[in-house]
Amino acid sequence: MTIAVIGAGASGMMAALTAAETPENEILLFERQARVGRKLAVTGNGRCNLTNRNIRLSHYHGEQPEFARFALESFYVGRTLAFFERLGLLTVTEDSGKVYPLSDQASSVLDVLRFALSAQGANIVTSCDVVEVKHKARGYEALSATGETYFGDKLIIACGGAAGKRLGGSKSGYHLLEQLGHSTTALFPSLTQIKTDPAYVKALKGVRADAHVRLRKDDETLQDSFGEVQFTDFGLSGPEAFTLSRAAATGGGGQGLALDFFREYGDSVLLDMLQEKREKLPELAAEDLFAGMLQSRLGRMIVKRAGLKYQTKLKELSDEQLLACVKIAKWFTLAVEGVMGFDSAQVTAGGVSTREFDSRTLESTISPGLFVCGEVLDIDGDCGGYNLHWAWATGLVAGQAAGKRHDGSSSCRCSMYWKAKAPLPDTMPERGAGEVCSTVRQDFLAVILI
Repeated sequence: MTIAVIGAGASGMMAALTAAETPENEILLFERQARVGRKLAVTGNGRCNLTNRNIRLSHYHGEQPEFARFALESFYVGRTLAFFERLGLLTVTEDSGKVYPLSDQASSVLDVLRFALSAQGANIVTSCDVVEVKHKARGYEALSATGETYFGDKLIIACGGAAGKRLGGSKSGYHLLEQLGHSTTALFPSLTQIKTDPAYVKALKGVRADAHVRLRKDDETLQDSFGEVQFTDFGLSGPEAFTLSRAAATGGGGQGLALDFFREYGDSVLLDMLQEKREKLPELAAEDLFAGMLQSRLGRMIVKRAGLKYQTKLKELSDEQLLACVKIAKWFTLAVEGVMGFDSAQVTAGGVSTREFDSRTLESTISPGLFVCGEVLDIDGDCGGYNLHWAWATGLVAGQAAGKRHDGSSSCRCSMYWKAKAPLPDTMPERGAGEVCSTVRQDFLAVILI
């Protein structure tokens, strides 16, 4: 049986590897770029945050976030790490739960996947832009932009999303799926910088700070996040801005950010600290009020927004003026003007409707023998390795389902073990809870039910 996989990114390579575990299958893996995994090679600033120890359904979004449950629980974190270890990849886990290759190089992840594909005998066709797909009597026909025609008994579309055009992001996957009768939700850039009123941020370009960041609208907090932010000449960047960017992109107009640069200190405590500084350093200029507390440019900006003159001596500042500085330091507001576009985004919010696919196989309910995986689906994750984990998990599910022989079996005499609702542990089940078959003892991909 021939399995055609369109898209050789993270999910496409995983799908191809999994489908290839049935020896009778021939794998055709198409990539429109000159080489596979181009986006993967630079993800995480070249480090590749390949998963996270804190995988939970709450970290995923879409019109039907519950759709993600089966894939996430089928390929839970422990199984994911065991899979990559079997391929030869060593990893390290940071205190935050983020998992990186031990080499700290994204190329290490790409290399083990490429080598595994080669060992499995997958046929990789690069510089092949598939522009049309047709459902035939017993399979699928794919037509490339240069006129070549290919055939697959089963078809897996893993083209990714519209984010990161410079690295290969496109809407081709949506277009191909629409040709086969599927629909696409509205698309938004996510995990990207938030654009704000430039009046204050331009002077702070390059400044990094720890903050409690709230995204607000109509006097209500839509979402908040804690950690590092970075000011740019157009707004706010950094992990916490990325975390809030999906809500900022989809929430419409009238939004604003409120930043608390002293999230561990209450107003009264911070006021006491400033009063004490006034007492000890009465001749100090107001521009240095937050010296030792905040980055110097940020401290001066707070003083300026409080209406104080830089050269005013601290001894001349009233308690009311110090309190004004406290209020701004703990409620530094910026009007949101949108987010950066798809070219700057790391992931696409929205995608092909999950209502048209079986969550346990990722097979189309409209076009039998058609499967999808990865970012092309209307599921996207938070910043922190959650989207790559989604790519691995859905690639596994789609590849395994598509790779089954016509009699419904695979080369491994076992079936996927899944219990709904409760997240699976990070380790393989003990004997007695589910006997691990000999094949899976090697590849950690399934558990036989007893």
